[in-house]
Order: sequence, then C-alpha cells, then structure tokens
Amino acid sequence: MTDPATKVLLVEDEEDIRALVRTVLSKAGYDVTEAVDGREGLRALHEAAPDIVVLDVGLPDLDGWQALERIRDMSDVPIMMLTARATENDKVRGLQAGADDYLTKPFGRAELLARLEALGRRARSRPQTRTTYVDAVLRIDFEHRRVDLEGAEVNLTPMEFRLLRALVQHSGQVLSAEQLVAQAWDDPTGIGAGRVKFTVLRLRRKLGWEDPETSPIESVRGFGYRYRPPASP
Repeated sequence: MTDPATKVLLVEDEEDIRALVRTVLSKAGYDVTEAVDGREGLRALHEAAPDIVVLDVGLPDLDGWQALERIRDMSDVPIMMLTARATENDKVRGLQAGADDYLTKPFGRAELLARLEALGRRARSRPQTRTTYVDAVLRIDFEHRRVDLEGAEVNLTPMEFRLLRALVQHSGQVLSAEQLVAQAWDDPTGIGAGRVKFTVLRLRRKLGWEDPETSPIESVRGFGYRYRPPASP
C-alpha cells in the first residue's frame, strides 16, 4: 500500500482504460485525478498539483507529445507515458522529450504499480525544482515562461525559450548540439548541429548578444555551447 497522500494525474481518453487504471490505483491507495485530453490534463496539473502524471500518447486535440512538452516547460513532475506503440523510436522520443518512464499497452496491474512506486521514490529523492533563474542581467520565470533582460521583457519563441532554459540550467557546463536538441526541440528527429547553430545565433540576436567574443552564450569549438553568467554591469 502506497502513501495515501501520493497524488496521480491520469490523462487518458479511452474510458475503459481510464476506469481500469483508476480502480487499480485507488485500491493501491493513490489519490487519482482524471483528465480525458491534453488540455484538460494541463488544467488539472495546475489545480491538483500531482506527484506523478500518467499520460497517454494518443490523445485527441492536444496529443501526449505536445502535452508532455508543455508540462516540462512548467514542471519536473515525474511522467509515465502510456502508449499502444512499442517501437524503440517512440520510446526514445518520449524519454528524450522529458518522460521518466514508458509503459506499453496492454500492461499488467503489478507492472503498473511497480513502475509508479519507482517514480514516487525518484520524485521524493529529487531536490526542489527552481521556478526562477536570476543572474546579473537575466531573470527567467520558468513557470510563466517570461524572460527579462536588465529589467525589460524579451519575447522568445517556445523553442528559443527551451534552448535558453537548457543553457542556464546547466550554467558553466558545455552542452553538445545533441544534448541541446534533446532538451529544446519537440521532435528531435533529423535536427542537426547546423540547426542548433542557427537557433543559437537567433537567440543571441534577440538578447542583444550578437558579438561572439562577449556573448554569455559561448561557442566551444568542437564541443558545443556554454552559458557563462555575465558580471554585474
């Protein structure tokens, strides 16, 4: 029996599967909140503040991949994807996009509970997630996706925001083009180093950091990119 306080958000459009999972989890002591599509799931994420999200891939309107991307823009809550597709490419896509686990339908009760229990342990061991980043010139509100440069708001596209977020969250660390693709692109298939370079240049322009010699977003030849927080002006 799991801790009754453990809250699970179940986002699944198939009524029979949703009912089955709800019954299994409720009997195991989980507090279950349900949503039937991606948009309803995002609203429930704010309202219920779940400890774990179980997210179906094949949702109507806003599908599981899109919902996963938006959840990851706001939260590090553990996410287990449910899908009828068992190909390796699908699993890799989900894990690269920020999912913590991937369960293929049909699945057994014992496997579902064991995986959720593991996600719960992992969540309890995680450090508190930062909701903001601040340095001498930059302030980023991750939850509301707002970027302020020296007090003035800068409008970034979702991809530019995710790229900047990846860089500042690994401040001082060199990230390869492949690592940035995995963290910033919704669909990393076919995205190469050239596309990353172009997006970095565009991000620098928007932030007024075009000069590569002084830009806090550094190019490290042969390795990738690094964010070095600027000193106070």
